[in-house]
Amino acid sequence: MKAKSFCLRLNTETAPQFIDITDWVCNCVKESCVANGFVVVYSKHTTASVRINENEPLLLKDMADFLERILPRQGEYQHNNFDVRTVNMNPDESPNGHAHLQHMMLGTSETIPLLDGAMQFGRYQSIFFIELDCARPREVMVQIVGE
Repeated sequence: MKAKSFCLRLNTETAPQFIDITDWVCNCVKESCVANGFVVVYSKHTTASVRINENEPLLLKDMADFLERILPRQGEYQHNNFDVRTVNMNPDESPNGHAHLQHMMLGTSETIPLLDGAMQFGRYQSIFFIELDCARPREVMVQIVGE
């Protein structure tokens, strides 16, 4: 059994932003020389997610609209009350309670089975890194485990 790890550094431009990272993950699998096992794709952030879904422009718009309806950016969140909040404050702190809650709904990672050197995707599945907060540098980790 072996494990190979990779890190993608990217700069997001807006939120929500759905970035298709499928090709990059496929290249990681190829470089890993692991044929059978699994691939974990992981967001290192609490305001950005990794999800598998269809890369269809109207669906991506629907997903962005859904996130805004469920947890609107302009909603009232205690996390955004900088007059009261004292924990994990930074000089450039962002009022991003909505992004943390959206992340809680979407999750941090996806696991994809790996068989004979190929990730086992359904017909329309793609891997997305989803920016939920604002434009900034981000990191996505991939770990490939198997034989």
